[in-house]
Amino acid sequence: MTDTSKVNSDQTKASVGQKMWGGRFSAEPGELMQAINVSIDFDCKLAAQDIAGSKAHSNMLAAQRIITSDDRDAIHKGLTEIEAEINDGTFPWSRELEDIHLNIEARLRDKIGDAAGRLHTGRSRNDQVATDFRLWVRDALDNFDAQIDTLQRALLSQAAGNTDTIMPGFTHLQNAQPVTFGHHMLAYLEMFARDRSRLADCRARMNESPLGAAALAGTPYPINRDMTAEALGFDRPMANSLDAVSARDFAMEALSAATICATHLSRLSEEIVIWTSAQFGFITLTDAFTTGSSIMPQKRNPDAAELIRAKVGRIMGAMTTLTIVMKGLPLAYSKDMQEDKEPVFDAFEALSLGLAAMAGMVSDMHPNKDRLAEAAGAAYSTATDLADWLVRSLNMPFRDAHHVTGTIVALAEQKAKTLDALTLSEMQSVEPRITDDVYSVLSPLASASSRVSYGGTAPSEVEKQVTRWQEILA
Repeated sequence: MTDTSKVNSDQTKASVGQKMWGGRFSAEPGELMQAINVSIDFDCKLAAQDIAGSKAHSNMLAAQRIITSDDRDAIHKGLTEIEAEINDGTFPWSRELEDIHLNIEARLRDKIGDAAGRLHTGRSRNDQVATDFRLWVRDALDNFDAQIDTLQRALLSQAAGNTDTIMPGFTHLQNAQPVTFGHHMLAYLEMFARDRSRLADCRARMNESPLGAAALAGTPYPINRDMTAEALGFDRPMANSLDAVSARDFAMEALSAATICATHLSRLSEEIVIWTSAQFGFITLTDAFTTGSSIMPQKRNPDAAELIRAKVGRIMGAMTTLTIVMKGLPLAYSKDMQEDKEPVFDAFEALSLGLAAMAGMVSDMHPNKDRLAEAAGAAYSTATDLADWLVRSLNMPFRDAHHVTGTIVALAEQKAKTLDALTLSEMQSVEPRITDDVYSVLSPLASASSRVSYGGTAPSEVEKQVTRWQEILA
């Protein structure tokens, strides 16, 4: 990304006459107007997209004989040099030139002279920025797709290595029923698969080109919008010029999908924070994803998970910000829309960092199998299995089985035993028809192994899902 610290008013200055709107005004804007109007400090991030759009536009202008091929060649040469300057940090940014478009165009004029002025034929900054922003968001969505793929593979690796690792399943953060660690990892894999699908849907919907819509009404020049759309990888040109320059729903949709994805990251982060605590001790993380305390040498804090957990606030806040910016705007373009980019840039940077850190943490974490198994058997987690056994083996109505099981759990609690530690005679004191076959369902592993319905936690079912996901991700 461009180092915006290089953008300052002490660099290249531009007179009023050099501004695109300079012919209409005779005085410089006041300092406050300059401060509120300038956007180059953040829209410099659109440099690569702006140059790509300008090359596609100038190619089309030459093909349509609106400009000469010599002018097109000069424009391309100058833009390539400008891109190199931006990449190596030598580009002379100017806040006086307001935005990325005018900075690049002024520099192009410095390099190639009058031919630079022909580049803007048949377009406006309105369709130019809409095109740049769509291209930037599309690039970000492609990056997220790759990052989620990496995270999914990390989750799948943990699932494949822990198909029969028993742990407690929770409701209300209370022990509910035993599950497998692999099953738990696959739950998040499914969530992130839906996130990936949402982002892909968003990308498909937004992949239309605004370029050529000009200020709002189109242009009288004989341009070829299909040509520029194809050159920039869009599926088609947008069908309405008003919509093309004023729509930002593609960014709102992307932020919505990003918010849901960040929520899933936050939920997994919360579990990692809980699981690494001394009270739980379910997993350990290495020094790569934990920090220490300045005064407590024993501490190993899951700071990476905590920071990921917090970033959903920034991403959701960006969604709210952009929605409020757009909600009252009449068609077509309003300067309010300059405020569309900063929240998106910030939110997407936060999500990208969160996805990368989470993939690293999932790969790094080590499940403590003995502790997980011990916790899986606590709090009478196989009570439902006992009730189900009573229904299946004794043909007992479930509500009656629920009552009998509750009485047996109370007996176990009174004797400070787990359910599978009760003697047969102790259980028969509550329900005489119980046989020793009941012990086949009372251990946590037996409980989990019995859950063989599709999508269940039985190791055999987890193995099937692991195989399915290995084929999908292959």
